[in-house]
Amino acid sequence: MPLMVRKSLFAMLTLAALLGAAQDLALAQRRHDEPGRFDFYLLSLSWSPSFCETPAGSGSPEQCGSARPFSFVVHGLWPQFERGFPQSCQVPPPRLDRALVDEMLDLMPSRKLVNHEWDKHGTCSGLDQRGYFDTVRKARGTVKIPAQFEQPQRPLNVPPGEIVDAFVKANQGLTPAGIVIDCDRRFLREVRICMTRDLQFRDCGTGAGRVCRTDSLLMPPVRGP
Repeated sequence: MPLMVRKSLFAMLTLAALLGAAQDLALAQRRHDEPGRFDFYLLSLSWSPSFCETPAGSGSPEQCGSARPFSFVVHGLWPQFERGFPQSCQVPPPRLDRALVDEMLDLMPSRKLVNHEWDKHGTCSGLDQRGYFDTVRKARGTVKIPAQFEQPQRPLNVPPGEIVDAFVKANQGLTPAGIVIDCDRRFLREVRICMTRDLQFRDCGTGAGRVCRTDSLLMPPVRGP
């Protein structure tokens, strides 16, 4: 076989293999992001005063510019795999009913946040809009916030382990392995709690994100009226 023909044939076979691999990857991703296909939930509770210290917080008047004193707020309820997580399982996502968005503002004090969480995470739950946000509310109602973190009026400097211990003490059935603390170099950002699909506490395993390794975290006080 002439050299030129062999090179052309090799190039064609290589291209076919690459196209086949790309198709397999796309199919795997579609299956990965299939609504209702996940292993457990992660309830992410954001420390609102820390968020309000950031540039993003300064651009969120609903949460940070009002006189409402937010402490822990719901960032989201995220379907998770034991490794990784699905996201944006319906593209384009169904638009949320505005009345439903308004109903959620006591827990998630930003319309932009409510819509974003539905688009990225709610569409992967396999639930309709009402079902998903009812589940968000039920999950939040399952978690008791430790008394010392409900409405602090002064800054708190707290080791991450102390935050974990306080949540474990306040919530029967919750273990240290069921909590992940998220932070930056200075602030507590979030407490993330892992739950089964029927909203029982469970261990997080390796699927819940970063672990905060800072010795002490700052929790700014709530913003009063």
